[in-house]
Amino acid sequence: MSPAPKLHLFEGYGVELEYMIVDSQTLAVKPITDKVIYDEVGAYVSDVEFAKIAWSNELVLHVIELKTNGPAENLADLPVFFQEHVTHINKLLERHQARLLPTGMHPLMNPFTDTQLWPHEYNAVYEAYNRIFDCRGHGWSNLQSTHLNLPFADDIEFGRLHAAIRILLPLIPALSAASPAMDGKITHFADTRLEVYRQNQARIPSIAGKIIPEAVFTKADYESIILNRVYQDIAPYDPDGILQDEYLNSRGAIARFERQAIEIRIIDNQECPLADLAILQLVVAVLKLLVSEKWCSWGTQQKWSEDDLLLIFLDVVKQGQSAEIKNKTYCSLFNLNAKPAYTAGEIWQHLFSETLSTVAFPPEVKSALEVILHKGNLSDRLLRALGPAPTPEKIKSLYLQLADCLAQGKMFGV
Repeated sequence: MSPAPKLHLFEGYGVELEYMIVDSQTLAVKPITDKVIYDEVGAYVSDVEFAKIAWSNELVLHVIELKTNGPAENLADLPVFFQEHVTHINKLLERHQARLLPTGMHPLMNPFTDTQLWPHEYNAVYEAYNRIFDCRGHGWSNLQSTHLNLPFADDIEFGRLHAAIRILLPLIPALSAASPAMDGKITHFADTRLEVYRQNQARIPSIAGKIIPEAVFTKADYESIILNRVYQDIAPYDPDGILQDEYLNSRGAIARFERQAIEIRIIDNQECPLADLAILQLVVAVLKLLVSEKWCSWGTQQKWSEDDLLLIFLDVVKQGQSAEIKNKTYCSLFNLNAKPAYTAGEIWQHLFSETLSTVAFPPEVKSALEVILHKGNLSDRLLRALGPAPTPEKIKSLYLQLADCLAQGKMFGV
């Protein structure tokens, strides 16, 4: 059997959406992902494949992942496929008095009492992580993300794609922040998930690095500068070599050379697949323009250090669309030179306008993006509904509404 042909830039898309399983009435997490999979296929397996979509387990027993079953040719068709599987899983969950919950974090979960690791296939990997890092923290067991995998065919394509992704990473949370509450309180971070995620492996700092990947643009340099250091640093804690794999790298975008793709990992899960895929379509449209050097050259993109990009990223994680980007040189990467500073929201409105000349977004996707750009990311909309000091009952009521949004495939706060 001949190997699958290599995909070139933007010839395929891998998408992963993570959801929590919660009690239908109380919102308490329910560690029953294995039961859902058993109900579907009659076995405790890690993956269930369908025509377009597959299901898989995650680290913890209360999270289930829906993903494209292989690279999808386009992103426009995916909201419908994902929504069909959300409906199907919710139907299975009815017998357990449970349902799927979207967004980046559970606002009321206590991870130190509610965490149960996946006990079946690949448990050795999860146990290794737990032994080294203790996975009972928010940054491990209470975070749901949307991953986007983009292919490259060779070193040149990898370098161009990696350069473009690094430039855009600091701005992405302005669109996708969906985690404004934790431990029953407003956190004052637009993207609390990323704030806890970036610190969850502090014991071995090289694993997540500075979230923004280092300025490396060939496979050889990536392996030498990033992966080999990560493998070396984990080795004293992982004597059996269980974690010596590319997935150990926890930066905000990671190279997966085993499948010739870069995986973007900093996107919070949204209220419904339409919102997730709308964000991904805009991100891809902007990355295409960066790769084509519409606003700045590849060489200019390569010069940016992770330290300078991190400063912008941290401001956006904290303040979302209202974060003020005062770095004029960064703004100029997108041909924004008229003002001394731009908010992250203003930059995205500019980028959306720029993409409209090259991309025919489906009407429902365009409408979803207009909600995000003009009414705020999901964190913004949730905060307006919650108020500054919500009670646990108010939080529970609002997040049950989000579960309804997911079940119905509707945007929140429109």
